[in-house]
Amino acid sequence: MTTARETGVLTVAAIRSGKNRPVEYIFNERQRIFTLAEKAASDERKSGYLKAARGRNRPLKVVMNLRRGLIERVTEPTKRELEEYTRKRVPLEKPDKVVRIQVGKIDPTTFNFADTYLKWPAFRRCTKIVPNYTKAKQIFDFCAQLSCHLPGPYPVPPCIPFQYVRDGCYARAHQMRRIITTRYGYCCEKVFSFANQGNDTLAVKADKWGGCCVTWWYHVAPLIRVRLKLRGCRGAKLVLAMVIDPGMFDKPVLLSTWLAAQENSGCSPDANVSAYSIQPGSAYGPANYAGTAFVTDPGYVDTLNTLVGYSGLTTCP
Repeated sequence: MTTARETGVLTVAAIRSGKNRPVEYIFNERQRIFTLAEKAASDERKSGYLKAARGRNRPLKVVMNLRRGLIERVTEPTKRELEEYTRKRVPLEKPDKVVRIQVGKIDPTTFNFADTYLKWPAFRRCTKIVPNYTKAKQIFDFCAQLSCHLPGPYPVPPCIPFQYVRDGCYARAHQMRRIITTRYGYCCEKVFSFANQGNDTLAVKADKWGGCCVTWWYHVAPLIRVRLKLRGCRGAKLVLAMVIDPGMFDKPVLLSTWLAAQENSGCSPDANVSAYSIQPGSAYGPANYAGTAFVTDPGYVDTLNTLVGYSGLTTCP
């Protein structure tokens, strides 16, 4: 990936420090974890912009080096930039809970059942679930073929940058949600995973894109409920929670599989999913570090800007 820079108006969700590790800066609007470039660190000691803004939802204008995951500059946004930021950040009304979890203790024979075990409030808002795995795989394959690393034209433009998984999950998930609900007519919720306790980090190995390690503070993907018929059980059916995430997988996977893939200890000794949450499909991204508030993107404006902005980037050097 060539050196790429991005400028955004962001809010500081958390600042984390630990022994023998650089200070980490986490923004509500980005899934990636950033550190400060040398010059920016010197400027921050003088201005204290990031520390002053932490936890106050005070937007800052941040210049980021996407190749190195560095913050290069922090300044105050202009009045116009601040107004535009405020206009776009529409809060999600009555978000569902966030649940602490120990992924290693999940029992996959019960955990993934949306009709008997999970029972999240978001499931009550829509009842038209995917009728079988064949249809779920069809949905997955359609979304996957929109990847920006494949040649166009794309049946639903713009392309989706699955080849760049370091950031942008919120935009990829929202565009897939639009496809699932409008093109196929099925329910689509969102599943969020969080690494927001201590030095917890979501860590995955990007095997599809070169095999490098990628870390995040949160991740989100579309969740669909899929009805499966049990063989030899006189037509008995179960409803499974499955995740559509072509950036990480080659097919729909069980929710437990998706969560476990984010605890790759070979990529980080702190790899751990602290909590997860299932929200209605309108949820776009978190609005705080605790994962108890979310924003929406009803007009898909931020979604499309992010898809286009990340379309030419790649995950591994």
